[in-house]
Amino acid sequence: MQDVAHPEIAAAVAVIGAGPAGLMAAEALAGRGHAVHVFDGMPSAGRKFLLAGKGGLNLTHGEPWERFVTRYGPHDGRCTPALEAALDAFPAQALRDWAAALGVDTFVGSSGRVFPKDLKAAPLLRAWLHRLRGQGVQFHMRHRWLGWADDGALRLATPAGEQRVGPRATVLALGGASWQRLGSDGAWWPWLQAAGVALQPLVPSNCGFDVAWSEKLQREHAGAPLKGVRLSFEGFEQLGEMVLTAGGVEGSLVYAASARLRDAIARSGHATFTLDLLPDRDAAWVAREVAHPRGSRSLGSHLQSRLNLGPAKAALLWEGVMRHEPSARHDLARLAQLVKALPVTVTAPRPIDEAISSGGGVAFEALDEGLMLLARPGVFCAGEMLDWEAPTGGYLLTACFATGRAAGEGAAAWLARPGA
Repeated sequence: MQDVAHPEIAAAVAVIGAGPAGLMAAEALAGRGHAVHVFDGMPSAGRKFLLAGKGGLNLTHGEPWERFVTRYGPHDGRCTPALEAALDAFPAQALRDWAAALGVDTFVGSSGRVFPKDLKAAPLLRAWLHRLRGQGVQFHMRHRWLGWADDGALRLATPAGEQRVGPRATVLALGGASWQRLGSDGAWWPWLQAAGVALQPLVPSNCGFDVAWSEKLQREHAGAPLKGVRLSFEGFEQLGEMVLTAGGVEGSLVYAASARLRDAIARSGHATFTLDLLPDRDAAWVAREVAHPRGSRSLGSHLQSRLNLGPAKAALLWEGVMRHEPSARHDLARLAQLVKALPVTVTAPRPIDEAISSGGGVAFEALDEGLMLLARPGVFCAGEMLDWEAPTGGYLLTACFATGRAAGEGAAAWLARPGA
């Protein structure tokens, strides 16, 4: 083991993690004249960021601030003051202006989501890394953080073996625990716990859930989308799309309710939400159509004809009737009610590594206003390793950028103090 592989880092700042939060922290520090070294265990920067851009990079959201900030609170409540301050200092428009300065123009889609005009992540990341290198930021890839040595130095696993570096300050931006193959594995959790940092358990967020479907539904409808349905659960109600999987449900509508569903399962062992399969039709219309004389047609054919449910919705309705309320086959009023409020019971969230993001991590009570660890002065935290969560729709990336910027500025302010 080498004691100090990069002696110049003793006068610099180390950023651990080359995702959006870490890169934004590096930019904030370099912009204030600090020498910055970025370390990451992956072969290249921004692996998860690039993956997020495969379906069209959703950078942020254009909704009004008062609504925007509630997306980070527990169940649509106000978010923690430190996170709100970071978001307020770098809101959606500031993020769009920042991207424009890199030569990447953005637009607001019909849903309010904000995307680069070419919908791609790679051009933005290339321009950003080029600018950072021009500011003197140095990158050390395949350098995986292993915690602290007894003397406080950073331990790093590198291609040349384990090495130690001792920077003036450190920003940790290591991500949560989803998508381990892209570097977010939560390995940092026990090291911070051992350092006396207050932590919350890492849990899946924006995730799918298990449902005990029949073999028939699994065989015939796994992968089928459910478009234009309304999901309701414990005060949450939203119109959107979801997908039936072989083992349960996933998709944007499920992700939006995932924190509530996950927490309910933790309390009770299961959670039951309801689906309105025809949200554009009122209950009276559905009841009339279901009660219409069907003649010699089967009940299934009758429902398909009168309601135009489509195969996946019809199969899901029949699943609920046959497995849980078989008497509804002979009770048309109840059958109509199920079309408008079909119960679906989920029993477990999918594993955290399958989730789009994770909740839990470093508690904000463990940090000062500059996002520095109270238990470890000179060490700052940013991004998804902090204890916040938000739905998809640009909110995740916005908070990573904003907290990275806040941690970088916090580190710069701390270094400017006498004796630092």
